[in-house]
Amino acid sequence: MPLIGIKNELQNKELQIIPIKGLPIKTTWSLIWMKRKKHSQIANAFLEYMKKEKTNIIKNKFSWNENY
Repeated sequence: MPLIGIKNELQNKELQIIPIKGLPIKTTWSLIWMKRKKHSQIANAFLEYMKKEKTNIIKNKFSWNENY
């Protein structure tokens, strides 16, 4: 189960993580699209925002999971 899916339960101490050898499984997330896809202005703005703010987004939205 991804931590993001059980964030509230972990923070409320309703669930506990039991360490198991070989876990957690680490994943890499990517944004993908068709090679010749012409993006709308909004999509281009979103992609530029993600490129510019990637580090801040990870730090501000996902750093909580380092506690687990």
